This record gives sequence, structure tokens and C-alpha cells, in this order.
Amino acid sequence: MLKANKAASIGDSAGFRRMFAPGQLSLGVFFPIEAFARDEPEMRDQPRLARRAEELGFSGLWTRDVPLRDPDFGDLGQVYDPWVWLGSIAAHTSTIALATGSIILPLRHPLHTAKASASVDRLTGGRFVLGVASGDRPIEFPAFGVDWHERDVLFRENLAEIRKVLADEYPRLQSSYGTLSGTADLVPKPVARLPILITGSSRQSLEWIAAHADGWITYPRDLARQVELVANWRAAVEVASPGVFKPFVQSLYLDLAEQPAEPPRPLHLGFRAGRNFVLDFLNELAGAGVNHVILNLKYGRRAAGEVLEELGEEVVPHLGQRGPTLPLKAAAVS
Repeated sequence: MLKANKAASIGDSAGFRRMFAPGQLSLGVFFPIEAFARDEPEMRDQPRLARRAEELGFSGLWTRDVPLRDPDFGDLGQVYDPWVWLGSIAAHTSTIALATGSIILPLRHPLHTAKASASVDRLTGGRFVLGVASGDRPIEFPAFGVDWHERDVLFRENLAEIRKVLADEYPRLQSSYGTLSGTADLVPKPVARLPILITGSSRQSLEWIAAHADGWITYPRDLARQVELVANWRAAVEVASPGVFKPFVQSLYLDLAEQPAEPPRPLHLGFRAGRNFVLDFLNELAGAGVNHVILNLKYGRRAAGEVLEELGEEVVPHLGQRGPTLPLKAAAVS
């Protein structure tokens, strides 16, 4: 049970299969599943909402890694340590994928990240997907004794070590984090080859990300620009790994209006709109080649439970059913 399965592939990961498939779009949701002002979520009723998201057909629950409070940044994520939080949510769900969006690699030792990732994956039957990033909050780096300007190098080194210790038994490696001489092993190993997705650029080129990641998490943009970026991603993946499917994932802040026909109004990294526009917009993204959208309900005016119910009943079942093509300017995201 603890050994690496050398024959396993990304396709054997239950979490990867639940969220990603070529030519399809699925929906996930960020914790906290609630609207909140500034950086002060209440974190109430989250296990019940997580279970309900699973029952309604959402495919992934996404957890943030925010080590320290930065009053100027305005978002604490789900507040709790991501690994402890994942353990709690895992106990309340059974089939939905559990993912990080994202673990800040330069601030964590790769052996700790690898062991935590494999542990979550094993304990959930392979439902875990590891999203990683280089970090975007300068205030955190001095507290951990990490050079902000070296985060791109540390990110690459950290990721390589995680890959090796998750895949190999008694690996040999030497890095700035330490030395393994082949006499010690990291256990457990994940159920299958653990999917690792890179967030943003993490100060790397698109070509590097396509070669070293199993998928890419990026940000919402004007639809025309996102169409172009998806095409660039597919081309880079085909060069790096011909014939291999690597999903394109994006986040989206959503304030779901009560009236289904309410037209869109821009929000930071998203919009307020009724479900009719939301469904058309998501189907436009699906047509562009986006594989997964992670919804963030921070700016919502309605109770998150109501929003989940409406999306689960009126939007999720109809993803992929193409309606009238939207004018690109109508799908702009600020």
C-alpha cells in the first residue's frame, strides 16, 4: 500500500478524472463557500455546504494556502492550515475531488508538502489534486527566511523534489533543501501518479509550465483573450508532451443575481449576473477549451447555500449544451 505504483498514470487519479476530461467543462468551488467582507470569513457550515456541492454535481472543492494575514491583500482563504482543513473536509465527503489552489512551494519544505499530499491522496482514495504556486504576498517571505527574489528558482527546485520523492522508492537527490542518499524513503506514496497543476506563471515560461505541470490554473480574462490563451496552452502542451491531455483551469468570482435574466456587471476578476448569462458564459468557455472553472463566492449578495442550489440545479446539468453565441464584449471580466 505504501509503495509507488510505477504503472499508474494521471488517468488513474480519481480526483483528476472527477474534474477534468478533454472537450468538457466542470465546476468547482473555492473555500470558504460564503460571501464575506474584507478578509474576515465566518467559516460557518462549511462541511454541510461541501457535502451539498458534492451531491449537486460540482466536481472539485478548492483550498487556499495563506500562511499569514496580510491586511492589504484582503483575503485569508479558508483561514485554517490547508492540510488540516483538507483532512476535515475529506471526512465529510466521499467522491468530490479535493484540490489546493495553491500551496506556496517556496515557503514549505518539499518533503513536508510531498508527505502531506500523498497522505491526503491515500486517505481519500485518490481524490487529491495538488495545485502549486510561487507565492504573491511579499510580506510572508521574510517571516519564513525566504528570499522573495529567489522564489522562481526555489519553486522549480521544490517541484522537482516533490515529483521525485512521490514517484521513486529510496530516491537519491541533493538540493538546497537537503540530501537523500538512497537509505530513506518518503511514505506513503499516492494512489496513482499525483496530478500537479501550476498556478499563474509562478515566474516560469508557458513552455516550462506545459512541460512540467499536469495542468494550468490561471485567471479570468476577457473571453477573446482567454480563447487566445487556451490555444497557446494547447500548442505548448503538444510540443512538450504530444498527445497528452493537460487541462486548462480558471477561477471566477461570481455574484449570482436572483433574477435569472439579469445582465452582467463586472466585478474584480468576475461579474454579477443572473443564471442565464452565467450558463451562456460557461458554455462559451467550454467552447474555447476551458476544462474547469473554480467559483469564488466572496462578493455574493445571497446566501452561499442558495447559490449552490441554483447553480447545481439550473447550471451544472446544462454545461456543454451550447446556446446562442455571446458577443465577446458581453463576456468581459474586469
